[in-house]
Amino acid sequence: MAASKKKDTTSPQVKPDLLQQQAIHDEPFRPLAAVEQFSLFTPHDIYLFKEGRHFRLYEKFGAHAITYEGVQGTYFAVWAPNAAFVSVIGDFNEWDPHQHTLFVRWDESGIWEGFIPGMLEHQLYKFYIRSNNGQELRKADPYAFHAEKRPHTASITTGLDYTWHDGSWMKHRPKHNSLQSPFSVYEVHLASWRRPDAFDRETFYNYREIAHMLVPYVQEMGFTHIELLPIMEHPLDASWGYQITGYFAPTSRYGSPQDFMYFVDYCHQHNIGVLLDWVPSHFPYDDHGLYKFDGEHTYEYADMRRGFHPDWNSYIFNYGRSEVKSFLISNALYWLDKYHIDGLRVDAVASMIQLDYSRGEGQWEPNQYGGNDHLEAIQFLKELNTAVYQYFPGVQTIAEESSTYDGITRPVHLGGVGFGMKWMMGWMNDTLKYFKRDAFFRKWHQSELTFSIMYAFKENFMLPLSHDEVVHGKSPILYKMPGDDWQKFANVRLLYGYMFTHPGTKLLFMGNEFGVTHEWNDATQLNWTLLQYESHQGLQRYVKALNNLYKAEPSLHTSQFDPLGFQWLSITDHEHSIIIYIRKSKHKKDTLLIALNMTPIARHNYHVTVPLGCDWTEILNSDDTAYFGGGVINKQVIQPSKGAANGVDYTIAITIPPLGVSILKPVAG
Repeated sequence: MAASKKKDTTSPQVKPDLLQQQAIHDEPFRPLAAVEQFSLFTPHDIYLFKEGRHFRLYEKFGAHAITYEGVQGTYFAVWAPNAAFVSVIGDFNEWDPHQHTLFVRWDESGIWEGFIPGMLEHQLYKFYIRSNNGQELRKADPYAFHAEKRPHTASITTGLDYTWHDGSWMKHRPKHNSLQSPFSVYEVHLASWRRPDAFDRETFYNYREIAHMLVPYVQEMGFTHIELLPIMEHPLDASWGYQITGYFAPTSRYGSPQDFMYFVDYCHQHNIGVLLDWVPSHFPYDDHGLYKFDGEHTYEYADMRRGFHPDWNSYIFNYGRSEVKSFLISNALYWLDKYHIDGLRVDAVASMIQLDYSRGEGQWEPNQYGGNDHLEAIQFLKELNTAVYQYFPGVQTIAEESSTYDGITRPVHLGGVGFGMKWMMGWMNDTLKYFKRDAFFRKWHQSELTFSIMYAFKENFMLPLSHDEVVHGKSPILYKMPGDDWQKFANVRLLYGYMFTHPGTKLLFMGNEFGVTHEWNDATQLNWTLLQYESHQGLQRYVKALNNLYKAEPSLHTSQFDPLGFQWLSITDHEHSIIIYIRKSKHKKDTLLIALNMTPIARHNYHVTVPLGCDWTEILNSDDTAYFGGGVINKQVIQPSKGAANGVDYTIAITIPPLGVSILKPVAG
């Protein structure tokens, strides 16, 4: 983590107004002190906060513009239970810790608060905290709505006023986000999707500018949702947003809170949902952040066997502390409430629910029953999901979870953890392992593909090909594939065809849709110049076709979590590496037949037993020349013949393209 600056300086983007009380009101009711004793908290707020059940803390903590006794100003509140002294410092008082001292509440809640007359919006501030052990700390506001652009670290007073225009989307959002609706996600890191200057990592587009470039592209490509890598404020670009210091502040790299609201609003107006990566699993040790916030382990566990994350050199939230649970659940609901976010992808869930995650013998302590389940974290996740779906029933929570823990997407009232979906990490690992193999050897490893159906319906799975698979020496998707350039593209098209016809929702990281040739680099932008080549254009057109097929065909989405919507037709032809299955909905006319050929040898006149005695037509073929294929397709309507095996099934003869997928559908009529 980048170290905090020793001296607070004013961002060139912020021009704070010094306190000028007489300029902002007519006559005060009485002369006001530098800090007035005032509170937004009711006794019920304090009760809920201490119980871990206050989920709207962003309405109380932080900095809020109010009018008190006829004077405009800002109310401040911060939780610092181990502090001996707390004040507000900033440009308005030359960062002097002794001018604006907050008052500690009498109820032992650990809350310090007060009203500062004349302090308006767009002013820099921090909390000066002197701990009980004598430490002097200068902390950013954990509930700040806006923050300085890195490397500066001060919070900024700001409101959240915005006029929304997404009423139609919000009204119909439960349908858009339904588990029976198409859910195809384009995963995006805003800084590196496009930059004003590809070679200048200090320049960024504004949220509004990005919206007008990204949304038309996502629409054209047929994706239903955008998922953003964490946009909460973070000091280090290379953390991609996963080391957060400002949980309530959209990063100022791309503009103001209202700019980000515009981004979401614009997406919704064009029928694109917005998901956020959310990180309740750990936080960094930056001086201005949550670590030892008031000189003690306030937000994190004091026992480093639970409180320190060895993989990321960061600290783990204390899920057993009620006030911390209120902070985290309030933060989740804040993005859904104030920014109309459609869902949260919860990062690193496996690291939360396993006490021995990345820890060797002696480095972790079993739970009270002697097991490795982190009971407090699991209970927190249940309470999180219960609150999200209670207050925002039209959204989804998605777990990035790699363990075999049972019931991640089972409702809480049925004994589960309550997520809407879970990343299917087993499918991703097995599938990529298989596709890396030379086609000659695939016949001995076919079970790596077919095994996923054994557990595909145990959870509500999302199939991810995410950013994690194209960094740190793993190579881009295109170059994971064996063979010459033509075979690499054919393999990628085959992979995506398998992905989009496999049960579950879909996620594809940016650049994978047109075959980037370099690992993802957060310091530059995607290599869009590749689209001058027909091979990359063809792959891009193919992904668009898959998205449109996924949205248009009920059998691919209405039963994507239902075992009755899937049936194997052929999984035993290992010698030719052929796999065939059908996807079904409640209507036979929507049935799709999917035939996969994992070798570079075309299979002509290949006989398939089918359950319907109707004519079939090919509706998508990955080898179509429009997609940079070789043109081995089924041009004619395919007529069945009566099966000899049992007198019920029927047989059709089809052509399955080399390293390709053919998708057939009954002819209407």
